[in-house]
Amino acid sequence: MPIVFVLALIGSLAIHGAALFGTDVELFGGGPEPAPLQAELQPPPPAAPVEAARLKSKPPRTKSAKRHTMASARPAPATVPAQPEPDVAPESVPATSVAEPAMPPPPPPARPVLPAEGVIRFAIFKESLGFQVGRAEHRWVFAEDGSYRLTGTTETSGLAALLKPVRLEIESRGRLVAGGLQPETLRSLKNGQDANENADFDWSSGAVRLSRDGSVRPIAPGAQDILSLNFQLAYLKKPEDGSSIGVVTGKKYERYGLDSLGEEEIDVPAGHFRTLHLRAQTDNVTEIWIALDHHRLPVKIRFTDKKGESFEQVATELGLP
Repeated sequence: MPIVFVLALIGSLAIHGAALFGTDVELFGGGPEPAPLQAELQPPPPAAPVEAARLKSKPPRTKSAKRHTMASARPAPATVPAQPEPDVAPESVPATSVAEPAMPPPPPPARPVLPAEGVIRFAIFKESLGFQVGRAEHRWVFAEDGSYRLTGTTETSGLAALLKPVRLEIESRGRLVAGGLQPETLRSLKNGQDANENADFDWSSGAVRLSRDGSVRPIAPGAQDILSLNFQLAYLKKPEDGSSIGVVTGKKYERYGLDSLGEEEIDVPAGHFRTLHLRAQTDNVTEIWIALDHHRLPVKIRFTDKKGESFEQVATELGLP
């Protein structure tokens, strides 16, 4: 079996779900009160003899004039020099403390749109051969604290397994937030060994670190990994109008658009479903049918590579509580 099948299986998982803010200050203390001012009035010095004779020669004055003269002769208040302030260090003024704004409590975990746990199983067909060449299984568990764990397994089966046995395992962990799933880690194994296609998300800085080359890439809010994409479709506001979403594959980060092709009624081994047909087109084409009456879970996926080779996954079991 050509290796393109294995690559296509990986690629199918990678993009089939892609599309997606006056302080009052008191002064305490002060210096001692200033000493009271004291003044003493002294009588004027005696007049000189000439001045006395002149005064005698003047005509007598009236009482009002005498009072005016006495008032004008009254000496000005003595000037008392300012007393120096005692050499006392001023009391320190406490610095004004600005209260830090209280941090809001963390928001409660978003309630899952999907059931708390479940499983979808798929059969994988290579269209040019017309028979089954593999199978896949996706499981999810949403915990009460808002965390989630997703697992996906894809492996060859039948004749393909005899020619080229391949088993891929993926685990995605993260938290539910207001907009849906927010992945934190992505881990992958190939035939039981680390596939070196892991990713660690840092939402505080809006970046993801890829293990393949050690690079750190900026990501947009709402970005998903290749496994969480399957379940993020349930949180899209209007998938029938199309959408756009970033996807981390473990090798790279890209943004994909999802085109809506309208509603379709389909039959698959898991049953009859009313679906919305979505398509993401880049170098490859991925089509996905989500069950509108079953939490928008994917029940059919078709992947067509750049060479025109197609693989189709159809749900054989929709395991819901």
